[in-house]
Amino acid sequence: MSESVQLETIAATAGVGTDPAFRSVAPPLHLSANYAWNDPLDKPQYDYARSGNPTRSQLEEALCALEGAAKGVVVSSGMAAVDLVLNLVNPGELVIAPHDCYGGTHRLLTARGKRGQFDIEYVNQTDIEALRTAFTRKPKLVLIETPSNPLLRITDIAAVVELAKECGAITVADNTFLSPALQRPLELGCDIVIHSTTKFLNGHSDVVGGAALAKDQKLGDDLAWWANCTGVTGAPFDSFMTLRGIRTLFPRIERQQKTAEDVVNALSENKRVVAVNYPGLKAHPGHEIAKRQQKGFGSMFSVEFDESVDVIEFLRKLQTFTIAESLGGFESLVCLPAEMTHAAMTPEARETAGISNRLVRFSIGLEHTDDLVRDIFSALEQAAAAGDEKVAFLPNKAASKCA
Repeated sequence: MSESVQLETIAATAGVGTDPAFRSVAPPLHLSANYAWNDPLDKPQYDYARSGNPTRSQLEEALCALEGAAKGVVVSSGMAAVDLVLNLVNPGELVIAPHDCYGGTHRLLTARGKRGQFDIEYVNQTDIEALRTAFTRKPKLVLIETPSNPLLRITDIAAVVELAKECGAITVADNTFLSPALQRPLELGCDIVIHSTTKFLNGHSDVVGGAALAKDQKLGDDLAWWANCTGVTGAPFDSFMTLRGIRTLFPRIERQQKTAEDVVNALSENKRVVAVNYPGLKAHPGHEIAKRQQKGFGSMFSVEFDESVDVIEFLRKLQTFTIAESLGGFESLVCLPAEMTHAAMTPEARETAGISNRLVRFSIGLEHTDDLVRDIFSALEQAAAAGDEKVAFLPNKAASKCA
């Protein structure tokens, strides 16, 4: 396929009509755990499913094409993808990570750091001076998460890459929140991009998976070696389902993003809202950087409610939103990071990151905007601590409309 083919076309056509046996339009699912050798000295392309599988290969090829990678490996979960890249770091070497990263990532890095597998330093990556100071320690690997989870902070990828290249560090970007539909970190200079394919790429909340995709063939081969060695490669059926989900990635994200902007604008005008964290808002401190390095602002945002709102009661009163972890599916989800996605972090670490007990994270799905807005404000009214007082739509001077 020509390099000029658009990403939407790659997503829609990956593996279509390539079945050599029957020319099936939909690619077949290969469930075999092992493969026959023609001769004991003639190793076939696939011999054992942990090492390689045709269905998983199709997904890896599609993801590499979407992200602009030379080599990738599909693994069993997003956390397996994070852990996989850590195999590139030796004891005594430094990993720099975001101070406000996903709670599971923070837990993994902290635990492995305590066991002496590497040194770890958490840095506010929106603070360029703090980054420069951290880079004086000459890290081996730098993990970027932008937008960050759950505060939607924006890291300037190109600026981090420039610092990393000066000391030869490997730059890894977690692109789960945006997917290659809205951001391509390898184009911005990163060495590796990782995903929880569970989220936007699959998009249907029915598969858990991950991927690590390298810009350089040699680095990709190293990742594939470690994935086979440790046995974290993804299952064929999960790969089949994820590739099927990718078919609708672009129209899903387009619709979800538009709805998120409408919901954010409605919330930004409410007096019980202290802050809406969404890069699409002109007042967001990372708005201009996001405009430069992203193709859109996505469908994730978080909200800090004021003390007049019983946040737990607010969550309980929601009808259309589902209280659940994960994100990026067809259904709208809501969670309380301090008690759910980031509960593994210590209270002190959450405080440092800015994750309060009043912060609520939203993942917007494919429901109608009016129903989502009505659900939020109905729950907000019922959760307001001020008796029967109705929520007033009063301007919040700190907010501005999405661009």
